[in-house]
Amino acid sequence: MRFAVIGLDHRHIYHMVGGLLDAGATCVGYDPSTSDARVLEGFQERFPQLTPMEKSYLLDDGSVHVILSAAVPCNRAGIAVEAMLRGKDVMVDKPGVTSFEQLAAVQQAVRDKGRIFSICFSERFVVPSTIVAGKLIADGAIGQVVQTIGIGPHRLNRAIRPPWFFDVRNHGGILIDIASHQIDQFLHFTGSNDGNIIASSVGHFGPEDLADFEDFGEILIRSPQGSGYIRVDWFTAEGLPTWGDGRLFVLGTEGSIELRKYVDLDGRSGTDHLFIVDRTGTRYIDCSHEPLTYFKSFLNDVRDRTETAMSQTHVLTVCRLALEAQLHATKLRRAPRPAAREPSRS
Repeated sequence: MRFAVIGLDHRHIYHMVGGLLDAGATCVGYDPSTSDARVLEGFQERFPQLTPMEKSYLLDDGSVHVILSAAVPCNRAGIAVEAMLRGKDVMVDKPGVTSFEQLAAVQQAVRDKGRIFSICFSERFVVPSTIVAGKLIADGAIGQVVQTIGIGPHRLNRAIRPPWFFDVRNHGGILIDIASHQIDQFLHFTGSNDGNIIASSVGHFGPEDLADFEDFGEILIRSPQGSGYIRVDWFTAEGLPTWGDGRLFVLGTEGSIELRKYVDLDGRSGTDHLFIVDRTGTRYIDCSHEPLTYFKSFLNDVRDRTETAMSQTHVLTVCRLALEAQLHATKLRRAPRPAAREPSRS
């Protein structure tokens, strides 16, 4: 299976390319165009064996089966549609779309050309603990899932962010950008085909010179199979040894699971910590050695025209729900600080 890379604007492209290479695919080449020279430099350091090529050549190369893209978010759908119209399947970084118009264009290309439009939801597909949690839930370890709580804090890293990062027109907003991860996990772990956005909000509470940048967001989502609460933000403190303390809580009728995906605060070292309470007691599972399956399953789907990695309906539903949550979100603003009180003269 052969793939090419168009869109080197976000570091997520590293695990996307690495995942397909590890799964046995061959990279034909990559378009070196980028909005962030640091991303390109990191890509070339990790994959020095890969060849830079023109975008048009990669799109027109009939031997290329798949196009990967982590372009500026607002450009991903356009690249995907171009690729699908040329008979190629697509894997993009999240968010795959940033507007309803883009979603409609992607849906039409999928429908007309019969191609795969997949989004690499890395907080599920590149996190071994979520795979273990899925197996436990499928085996009935915690009974029927009632609710998920997904927490997605991120470190701002303002000094190294490219200008597009702070313009909502480029990424669609915090719920479209980050919360798509948690919407994906809600649907997956509750076994839901769809959901309803009950309430959502976005706000800015950080640096005053970034007043239009959304650094906080939340969603209440519901389906016949369960309820979910989502919180995302850009407030990871500098003292945390990783980019964010991502958590997932899954409540079942006979137990519960907590995932500490990237760090166990002041506890065990490493990543992918799972804590479970079930009928027999409490226990801890180190999930760090669980094999990842998404990339191999995706390649099998490209070859066999199946949907084992993730259904096409699921991908498009996550996109739509994120767009709806962003569109209807209540805008929150930090309350002004009260004026300093004058000292009493009595």
